Amino acid sequence: MSTAPDYAQKVSQPKDYKLIIEKDVKIPLRDGGFLYGDIYRPDCDEKVPVIMNIGPYQKDKVWTPPEGVEEAANPYMNWETANPLWWCPRGYGLLRVDTRGSGKSPGKSEPSSMQEAVDSYDCIEWVAKLPWSAGKVGTLGISYHAAFQWKVAGLNPPSLKAIMPWEGRADQYRDQAYHGGIFAMGFLAAWHNAQTAHHLLGRPRGYNPDSFQNDLLWNYMRNDLDSEYWRAKSAKWDKITVPLYSVGNWGGYAMHLRGNTEGYMNAASKNKKLRIHNGSHFHPFHAEEGRMDQLRWFDHWLKDNDTGIMNEPPVKLEIRTGGQVKGRYPYRFENEWPLARTQWTKFFLKIDRDPLPDPDGVEGELVTAPLAKTTTASYSATSGHGHNPAGGITFETPVLSEDTEVTGPIVLNIWVSSTSEDCDVYATIRNIGPDGKDVLEAGQRGEPQPGVTKGWLRASHRKLDKEKSLPYRPYHAHDERQWLKPNESVELRVEVWPTCMVFKKGHKIRLDVGPRDGVGSAHFSHYSADYNINATNTVYSGGDKETYLLLPIIPAK
Repeated sequence: MSTAPDYAQKVSQPKDYKLIIEKDVKIPLRDGGFLYGDIYRPDCDEKVPVIMNIGPYQKDKVWTPPEGVEEAANPYMNWETANPLWWCPRGYGLLRVDTRGSGKSPGKSEPSSMQEAVDSYDCIEWVAKLPWSAGKVGTLGISYHAAFQWKVAGLNPPSLKAIMPWEGRADQYRDQAYHGGIFAMGFLAAWHNAQTAHHLLGRPRGYNPDSFQNDLLWNYMRNDLDSEYWRAKSAKWDKITVPLYSVGNWGGYAMHLRGNTEGYMNAASKNKKLRIHNGSHFHPFHAEEGRMDQLRWFDHWLKDNDTGIMNEPPVKLEIRTGGQVKGRYPYRFENEWPLARTQWTKFFLKIDRDPLPDPDGVEGELVTAPLAKTTTASYSATSGHGHNPAGGITFETPVLSEDTEVTGPIVLNIWVSSTSEDCDVYATIRNIGPDGKDVLEAGQRGEPQPGVTKGWLRASHRKLDKEKSLPYRPYHAHDERQWLKPNESVELRVEVWPTCMVFKKGHKIRLDVGPRDGVGSAHFSHYSADYNINATNTVYSGGDKETYLLLPIIPAK
């Protein structure tokens, strides 16, 4: 099955309603404070359901879509949120809220906090009781406007009837701040500085001069192990029972994708769906195809309109076949995640040599037969080389004799040692074409990007939570540091984020193992701690040191 049946006539049709706009509406909160929100709604006689979002990106800031976005610019567009000129004619009201201490809302800024979830609850129940509201509320939005949904859904506001977190991190520690225990400073520092500047150096300074004051980066670095500090900021899966449509992006392998797959697997909701697409962070959301999925979902749960969406298989995946930087791939429906027919296949890391000075050199092979003898390769933790700018060592499969689909979670099981007290392992999976070059995919900002997916683990964080770990998805406790002894080897189970790629006949699957960010990291880079300086790391493979990449191979139908 590759496409959904025709549903265009089953969804709410646009009507020629006048648009009512209510700016800077004061929303009371349970603790006596208040937030400011904007309401967009159709001027009609019947009561309408509401789609709500809350965030720190300033509800008044107009977003101009870049080239190729399928919704035209208008004065009501706002970053990562629904377009009133499309939703209101279809019989929906929209509520956009500035979080505490951002935009026009007063108070103490505390991004991605439990306080924000409680405030979201209050906003949902407030808007549900307005005279024009049908009393049914859904949540929709990208990124930050997705992440808040996981937390508020765990509080179960009575009027919240469905959520659609579109590319939304859920575990604030594992998904965003600390990948495998390594601080994801590149994006966080840029994001925090940009939001602070937007609030203090632009127009908002005129009405909220003390906004976005939160010491976020200090607090994130101070709390570098998992703890209640992070649990309060993260989803509680057993508490989420509302109908859930979790929407991920294969290109979001450094922040959001993990939240969407974990949410689908673990949320207690009886009615839940998973969709994973390709493309930039915003093109699919505003595409007609994406909007139709949104509308079908909310029509079903907020309007009792049978759009057929719940009759389809619960999982909808855009199957990547390589090189589609601008366009889209076809979708395929599945009945579960991970796929039941997955052939979990170990590709052992066969070490042929130490790192080469040759920029095109490859140190080893990915082979399917276990290796009888243990071999090693050592590399500097502070210097890179040629084909793998992150340094370390590279492994490749032979040239593929047929198309090979890899769809699902991945594990790198690897034995390492270091001359230092710790060791960072960065794993990058790449699609190498017949010309020896990376096949590029769409990055989060629409830019061409090498790399298929990534995984990370700091060796001192190798302790597993055995109850939450799965054979195909290790779950690290991150609650203590288990330091290395010089040159003593330890086993690491590196969580490599889920992916989908059909590696074409004539291509190679490449694995880079290095001490820092490799190709395709872009703005999602990490902080290398001082124990990497002048250290030498060693990888072991074969014999009693079983080092392999566990790939989810999907057999051709």
